Amino acid sequence: MAQGTLCNRQPINTEETLQALLADTQGKIYYKEMQELDVDTTALGLLIEKTCKSRIRTWLSICAKCGLCADSCFFYLANNHDPEQVPAHKIQSTLGELVRRKGNVDNAFMIRAMDIAWGKCTCCNRCSIYCPMGIGMGVMFSYLRGLCFSQGFVPWEMKIGSGMHRIYRAQMDITSEDWVDTCEWMVEENEEEYPQLEIPMDKENSDIIYTVNAREPKHYPEDIGDAAILFHIAGENWTVPSKGWEETSLAMFAGDWEGATMQVKEVYGAIDRLKPKRMVVTECGHAYRATVIEGPYWAGLESGKTPVETLHYVEWVLEALKTGKLKIDPAKKIKEPVTYQDSCNYIRNGGLSTVGREIMSFIAEDFREMKPCKEHNFCCGGGGGLNGIGRYRQQRNVGMKIKRDQILETGAKLVITPCHNCWDAIRDIEEVYKLGIRWSFLKPLLLSMVIVPAHLKPTEE
Repeated sequence: MAQGTLCNRQPINTEETLQALLADTQGKIYYKEMQELDVDTTALGLLIEKTCKSRIRTWLSICAKCGLCADSCFFYLANNHDPEQVPAHKIQSTLGELVRRKGNVDNAFMIRAMDIAWGKCTCCNRCSIYCPMGIGMGVMFSYLRGLCFSQGFVPWEMKIGSGMHRIYRAQMDITSEDWVDTCEWMVEENEEEYPQLEIPMDKENSDIIYTVNAREPKHYPEDIGDAAILFHIAGENWTVPSKGWEETSLAMFAGDWEGATMQVKEVYGAIDRLKPKRMVVTECGHAYRATVIEGPYWAGLESGKTPVETLHYVEWVLEALKTGKLKIDPAKKIKEPVTYQDSCNYIRNGGLSTVGREIMSFIAEDFREMKPCKEHNFCCGGGGGLNGIGRYRQQRNVGMKIKRDQILETGAKLVITPCHNCWDAIRDIEEVYKLGIRWSFLKPLLLSMVIVPAHLKPTEE
């Protein structure tokens, strides 16, 4: 049974194996080994029998192949209506065949299934809105990823991301010590302008526990500082946990069901330990989906809900604006044309389609909707982990043409993107297509226009 040193059916559970995978530049050895990777058809068949329940089997059987999902898919539209990009075809030719054959497939089939599951679908779930049978295509593609992962057929970057979560409980190599140090650093960076600023660590019984994306302490620590300042101005009683601070889940994107469960239990463990009233998730769509929408089921919570009420950051912002905890200086509102990128994971999967528009009414004078918008908006082109997978970079760049055209049609030069994957994708759209646009999270924009109470300002000497 051919199993590679780097590409195999074993998840990454040790620092040594993670470092070996990281050392394989662009996954060259990994993908070469994948060409020889065998399929344990017995194990795959048993996994399908155990986990493929009536819902997915019903969806596969009732698909009428009507094609109404085709125009809903940005990949289909961006690739000149290629029939190979029709969502129904993509899922029936992969997962459908896997189920029908009871896992009796070969290496070439599994590599093709991997390339479709991660390279031709972001699990944005837009097609499900237009399916007359109510088929959850994104759910099925996520399931397909899990079957591929179980056999070792997973993109190199996703195998690394899964390993990061298993070892660090974060999508990047950020330890709890690194996290705590970063929070302390951000207080020091901002204490001159905000002398009473704190990032309370492990404070029990707070009103809010705030959790973030590991990209923030790794690459964008100022985002943590911005969040702290806004909580400070709003007068919130809040905290961050020293463990369980990371909301995201590349394990989810990788199809690593066990790793995703480990990750979400770490966050819920922080909630149980610190007993906050609510949790607020940073500006990240998939973090919200992983921990709030899917997380309860991975953790075995029969309620289907997080241990405490959980808000995406946009919900907290709107609440703070409506209650007057944050007050906007009218003279500092955004004057130029601005548009807003809806994150699939909290719009379609979370139902938060109106929140962003209400925020825009507080902060922007010339807000311009993309068409279509809200739950009908197209994926940014980089979701589902696609932003980070080099094997599919060119496919992703082609797919992003749909979002490019949406932005151009608004005439806006500023795109607000309250989601890390969307932020990256809009940045890359500018890099690839040179539109002359800018992009921003909500936090820095709010800080540029919020009224700071006099008692929080530095004392003049």
